[in-house]
Amino acid sequence: MDGNKIRKKQARLLVMKFGGTSVGSSDAIAQTAHIIQDECANWEDVVVVVSAMSGVTDALIACAKSAVTGDQEKYADLVCAVQKKHQRVVNELITNHEVKVKLQDELVVLFDTLRLLCQGIHIMGELTPRGMDAMISLGERMNARMVSALLHQNGFASQAVEATALIITDDSFQHAHPIMELSRSKTRAALQPLLADHIIPVVTGFVAANREGIITTLGRGGSDYTAALLGDFLNAQEVWTWTDVDGVMTADPRIVPDARVIPELTYNEVSEMAYFGAKVLHPQTIRPVIERDIPLWVKNTFNPAFPGTRIDGCSKTERGRITAVTAIHGLSLITVEGRGMLGVPGIAARTFAAVARHEASVLMISQSSSEQSICFVIPSDMEVAVLQAIEDEMALELTRRDIDRVWAQPDVVIVTAIGSGMRQTPGVSAHLFGALGKKNINVIAIAQGSSEYSISVVVSAADADQAVRQIHEEVICNELSE
Repeated sequence: MDGNKIRKKQARLLVMKFGGTSVGSSDAIAQTAHIIQDECANWEDVVVVVSAMSGVTDALIACAKSAVTGDQEKYADLVCAVQKKHQRVVNELITNHEVKVKLQDELVVLFDTLRLLCQGIHIMGELTPRGMDAMISLGERMNARMVSALLHQNGFASQAVEATALIITDDSFQHAHPIMELSRSKTRAALQPLLADHIIPVVTGFVAANREGIITTLGRGGSDYTAALLGDFLNAQEVWTWTDVDGVMTADPRIVPDARVIPELTYNEVSEMAYFGAKVLHPQTIRPVIERDIPLWVKNTFNPAFPGTRIDGCSKTERGRITAVTAIHGLSLITVEGRGMLGVPGIAARTFAAVARHEASVLMISQSSSEQSICFVIPSDMEVAVLQAIEDEMALELTRRDIDRVWAQPDVVIVTAIGSGMRQTPGVSAHLFGALGKKNINVIAIAQGSSEYSISVVVSAADADQAVRQIHEEVICNELSE
């Protein structure tokens, strides 16, 4: 039997997401269309999710901010620039007169909506999260129509689909949470008839709606989440996310020029990488594919022949090694210390309750075994508010000298080594700290989770890049070469 037929029978549905750089120009959109068309020969059904063109979401945010401050000239110029950017793609890619006229009419409606939103924000002098969602959804809504039009021109039946009809969320504008079963039924009802008619749906990433049909968004980077949700709802065999790198890297190539692509990872490793600063995937992406055990691939739009990185629940890569190293910048280390804390119940609980009241994200916690100090890492922009909140909460303890002081060390970075099964592999920590010691890099705090997937150290911002390079060279590269 023909191998292609065997593959086609086994591989029924593929969901592919294309990020902003993958659809950021005429050439990029043309390349994306070629990839979609090629995969239609290998899969029975293909569902496409697209982001806004690169830079468009930022421009729309700038439009909204200019409108609320009353700078009418600036937001008018920004709208004009965004419109020219899209029109350039239409002129360069769409040559079929009928397709072009239909697409231009659709884009005109969306740009009229954009101008009305700017005017409304300008008149009210107020920018709500709901208004911002309506504004920034327009980038995906424009791009889905352009990609679909190009596919249609190239002879592939396609339809742009707004995810407002598919993914239903709560009312948490800017970072909405899907109502899973309702979204599942809506998605199947809308997309399965299209797939049955061999029509390629091109779905707006990042965008959703609440029960009343009001536009919400899933947060920046949420197009990954959209693709994973659709993969879950439609029982996809695989989800592929296309970007401008060859896969998930062992380190940030801007810091480590010899960073390598990791051929395969587990869901847990990628979750740790996403949490600790890797930018390839949106952290929420992992949840739907884990629940359905759907393999997730990260691939390069501009090098589609390269295999990329496969992510699933049972990577065959040898365990017990450090797979990648990441860094989170722009942090402060908060320390609560005092000899009188020993044996006093509730100090930690009250400390973090004070932090929670300011909705500050705690990225790492370390506590001395003597219980005489607790330290934790937060974004630097929350430093002043968190220090004041803890001092207010612990005013009595500070007066009695149960707590000696609450203080902050700014300009720190969390550097995290990630890999499966590190806790049960002797020598991993020694290798890591030995590598840092060779360059006299001072480790301010340490944390290792019980998950066995990461070891985190806090270092000064001045040492951060060197720490990442040293761990990569001494630990990751040496292990890969063994």
